[in-house]
Amino acid sequence: MSIPLEDTVADIIGKAQRGLDIDDAELARRLEISAYELSVAKEVANAPAQIVDRLAEVLELDGRSLQELAQGKYTPTVRAPDPGFFMANTAYGDMTVNAYLVWDKETKLAAAFDSGGDAQPLVDEIKKRGLKLQDVYLTHTHVDHVTELDRLCEKVGGSIGVHVPEPEKIGGAVPFKPGVTFFLGKLHIESRSTSGHSPGGTTYHIHGLDAPLAIVGDALFAGSVGGIKQDYHGSLKLIRDNILSGQDNTVLAPGHGPLTTVKQEKEHNPFFPEFRKAVAEGI
Repeated sequence: MSIPLEDTVADIIGKAQRGLDIDDAELARRLEISAYELSVAKEVANAPAQIVDRLAEVLELDGRSLQELAQGKYTPTVRAPDPGFFMANTAYGDMTVNAYLVWDKETKLAAAFDSGGDAQPLVDEIKKRGLKLQDVYLTHTHVDHVTELDRLCEKVGGSIGVHVPEPEKIGGAVPFKPGVTFFLGKLHIESRSTSGHSPGGTTYHIHGLDAPLAIVGDALFAGSVGGIKQDYHGSLKLIRDNILSGQDNTVLAPGHGPLTTVKQEKEHNPFFPEFRKAVAEGI
């Protein structure tokens, strides 16, 4: 299943501008260019490299990564954990949203992460593999991620625990403070705060599969981040500390767009220029 990147270069630049509270007039002033020149610079692929570099510096992005994204040169390649992992990419309005299943291959106990825009692929996978859905873990409660929650639980049936980060309580779900570890058969599910896109945004690190896995919700996308609505720099630090601090081969499963890995995001995500700079300097 080939899924395109969630964000364009224009999306990335817009997210950085909003996070830093820099409008177009201020950005043009800092770059000492006209409004027209700024519109060209924002296209990146058609702009002079030196202007792109200046744009990236002001917006605290990596210029080379922006150029590669604009030129369509970044497509993450991932070997997902097997067995024990399933990705559902379903439609929600004019976009698509991801939901996931993880299971312990010995006990067949399974956990779902978010519900997606249509829970049926999760239900079908559970039935096909003879799994028992023990828990549903929510990365956050934006409607595109929870719209099918009740239907998922009803279709599967049985006693299912639904877990939600405490700042985003919803009916029928047990709130928790990120930092706790849950258990699924022989698997460990470690919860870490990655708020910013939403007040309770949470990443789940799954230990015990044949590859390290992190369900990151809308904190991070391949080549981008989710729109950060509060504490821009603090939210980026949470992503660094609680997602990108993992092993390079950790598979990252975002709420939108394709799977990626820690290594590929360090090398290609423009929101984290320090990683690429460290590689260039041989650190």
